[in-house]
Formats: sequence, structure tokens, C-alpha cells
Amino acid sequence: MRIAFLSDAAYPWHLGGLEARERTEAEELAKDKGNEVHFFAMRWPDMMKEFTDKNIHYHTLISTSDKKFYRHRRRSIRTSIAFAFSTFKLFRYKFDVMEVNMFPVLHIPILLLYGKLRGCKIVLDVVEVWRKEYWYEYLGGGAFGKVFGGLAYAYVSLFLGGAGAYISNSSITTSNLVKEGVKRNMIFMLVPIIDDKVFGRIRDGAKKRKNEIVYTGRFIKEKRIDKWLKAVNAVSRLIDVKGVLIGDGPEKQSIKDEIRELGLESIVEIKPRYSNINDAYKRMAEASVLLHMSEREGFGAIALESLALGVPVVLPSYTPIPKEIRDMCIVADEKDIPRTLIKILKEKDRSKFIKNAENLGAFEISNTKEAYSRIFSHLGL
Repeated sequence: MRIAFLSDAAYPWHLGGLEARERTEAEELAKDKGNEVHFFAMRWPDMMKEFTDKNIHYHTLISTSDKKFYRHRRRSIRTSIAFAFSTFKLFRYKFDVMEVNMFPVLHIPILLLYGKLRGCKIVLDVVEVWRKEYWYEYLGGGAFGKVFGGLAYAYVSLFLGGAGAYISNSSITTSNLVKEGVKRNMIFMLVPIIDDKVFGRIRDGAKKRKNEIVYTGRFIKEKRIDKWLKAVNAVSRLIDVKGVLIGDGPEKQSIKDEIRELGLESIVEIKPRYSNINDAYKRMAEASVLLHMSEREGFGAIALESLALGVPVVLPSYTPIPKEIRDMCIVADEKDIPRTLIKILKEKDRSKFIKNAENLGAFEISNTKEAYSRIFSHLGL
């Protein structure tokens, strides 16, 4: 089959849980010699305009960067509009099936039209379903947020049900899709995150550092790294501890400023993204515990990866991370998190803080082909 993926960002040029999953799925499908796999995305720094990597044919539509991608501490509306219009270029091509990243949502009707005119089955990849109230808040609140948030919600609601099938990343997303009127039998949960051979090798070879709290991911306000720093600061007043933040993003300078304000320059280190993801996993595996204070997550891949690397995860009680991952983590009220971290750091065998570890098997990449077989069967392919 001729298979296409469409996403505004592409891994590893832009790092994120969804982007990594899309890359894994494309790689697994491209291993089948009967498939021709294409990937359409914006052109990030260091990406060529057209190229082939691991049997995936990449096509870039418009250029972008972190500076263009984010504006006013959220996704740039201007860039989202430009990306939506750039997807008209896909009408030059014909595919049997196309997997479309739902965000940034403006492009959805264009791709649904493409599917009808070109006879292509559209699979919508959904990581989050936002309610009207969240759209209000995301677009700035006040009168502006209420008007345009309402319009955004109505826009998504109008076109959300038009795909032939849906890939959901969690039980929460599946439930929210059903609430929005999508039929349950059209939704397929697929989260191929863990390459057990690679993770096992890294986990077993890791040299643990003493009392180290880690976080890795995009530096955006929703990740609540401000709360992460406050928790590390509280722990540092009681025991020796080191903190490591791995990543980049629009909040980087604010994070540096807060580290200075809290006097954590000798305790917290900011490390840039690793060009090789396995190097990032090795660094994560050396840590004692991962603290993930995010208030908005479609899934929480970093928590899952941490658990697979043998590093326990602490989450706040407000975490939006779905139950299937949360049940393997330590969840605590925000005020109790410093005490919870100290308890873990003082324990020699930290593996006891990883609960229900047998559930990790559901997220192995070996499940990918079987899942797509079910999706393609549903689409009549």
C-alpha cells in the first residue's frame, strides 16, 4: 500500500512523545516491502526539503523553527494557518491511507476533502480532546479567549467525526472521543513506545548517580517546570540532591531565571537535547527518580519511558496522565511531593517504587503491525 503520515513536526528534528511514536509507526510499516511510506511535515532546522530515511520518504511543506512554532507561550496561530494552507500540496499525490495528526486542527477539513477527492482513507491521530473551557483558557482567557475559544471548539466539533478511523493514545482520549460523538468501534488505541531490547540493554548498563531527580521534555509552561524547581528546592534543604532538566523550548530563559532566584545554580543543571535518543535514554537511566509535574498531557510518554528504564516516576495528584500509566507511578498531593521524593532517594532498592511493571508489555513496538492490520481491515484495505 501507499501510506502517508502528516504531522506539523517530525522526529527527531522536533522532540516530543507524539513525534517519536509517529516515527516508530512509520518505521514499522516501512519494514514491509509491500508498503511505500511517505511522511509530510514542516521543515525544521537541519531537515532537507525532500529525502529518504529508513525507507520513509520525507516531504517538507513549509519551513519552521521553535521561534516560529511558539508565540506568546503557546502554539503560533499564524504558523498553524500557514501549515494548514500548505497541506493543499498533498493533492498532487495519491495514497491508499493517510494518518493525520489532529493538531493544530486547522488543516483537518482540507485533509478530509483530500480523502474524498483522491479516494484516500483518512485516519485521525488524536492525543488530546479539548473541551470548550480549555480552548477559552488556551487562547488567553477574557473576552478574546471566550469568543475565539468558542469558535475553535465549534470548528473542531464540526470536522472531528469525518475520518474513517481514529488512533487514540490513551483510555482518556478514547473516552473523550466517544463523548464527542465518535463511534467506539472506529477508535484504535496504539502506543508503541518501548523497544524492550534497547531499553533493557540501557537499563541494565546504567551507572546510577546518587540522589538525582530528572525531567526531560519540551520547556513549555504546561509542563510546570516552575513547580518542579520548587519541589527540588524543598528536597535540597533536607538532603543532598541534584536536579537535571533535559530539553529546550520557549520557557528556557524563564527556567534559568527561576533557578537563579531560588539559588539552585549549584544543584540544577540544564542539559540540551541529545541528538541521539539512546544517549538521552542512557542519561535518564542514570537518574534516581523522574519528577513529572505537567498539568497537560495527552499521554505522558516520558513517564512510560522512565519506568521502562527502571527509574521510578512521581506525579502530582492533579496529573492528567492516563490511568494505564499512572497506576505504575507514585502519585502524591503536591504538598507531599518533596517528602515522597526523599523517601525514594533514601531507599537503596528503588525498583519497589515501580508498580505493576508487567503492564509495560502493552506499550512495546512489536504490537504495531498487528494494530495497523486491525485498522486497515476496518477501512476495507
